[in-house]
Amino acid sequence: MTSPINLHAVKAIYLFELARTWRTLFQSIAAPVISTSLYFIVFGAAIGGRFTAVDGVSYGAFLVPGLVMMSVLTESVSNASFGIYMPRYSGTIYEVLSAPISAFETVLGYVGAAATKSMILGVLILLTARLFVDYSIQHPVWMVAFLVLTSVTFSLFGFILGVWADGWEKLQIVPILVITPLAFLGGSFYSISMLPPLWQKITLFNPVVYLVSGFRWSFYGQADVPVGISLAMTALFLALCLTAVWWIFRPGYKLKN
Repeated sequence: MTSPINLHAVKAIYLFELARTWRTLFQSIAAPVISTSLYFIVFGAAIGGRFTAVDGVSYGAFLVPGLVMMSVLTESVSNASFGIYMPRYSGTIYEVLSAPISAFETVLGYVGAAATKSMILGVLILLTARLFVDYSIQHPVWMVAFLVLTSVTFSLFGFILGVWADGWEKLQIVPILVITPLAFLGGSFYSISMLPPLWQKITLFNPVVYLVSGFRWSFYGQADVPVGISLAMTALFLALCLTAVWWIFRPGYKLKN
């Protein structure tokens, strides 16, 4: 029976994007792991000793979910945006568009590769964290679910960014001025319950809060936001990204012209 999906095309795009990771191993994998390790050293060891436990969890262990989530979402955006921008920049995207490949298959290849890279990075950071702090994972299935959802959702967002950007400056401006501040202010380093009441309400408008809160709940069973709301907000953002991707391919926005 013929598959409704052109698996050969998806596999070709997927493997090509993954191959780029192995060619730039230090930049793609080693650099984020090293930079995250520095966070563990500075915040977990040096500063963490001056903090009391947060919600009954040592500060070093408290940092683990937040730092993993921060690295995963930033790398997802970066990987996916660069992955689709380079074919547009070099003109090779027209070869993909002229091939017998559907929009779904194209997105599946590019986004799947970016999400895979981010999940590999998340697992490596979790393993590296063991060298610095002792942590537990109470709900491993939900931990994997949040890791996959975050990787796929922000890879889709990165794909949209890579299509929208018409220059290297635009490609960098959203991650630097939007994604990174939201990640730092999303509860990666602290519980939002530590904030004044007004700022707690303002922080809830930051979508990263729900990702970090849900991911941290999978580790320690504690969260700033109910886990059901975290899942719902993540699913909502995923749906918005899917809608935006559908709109991009419908008229061929910035792909066919």
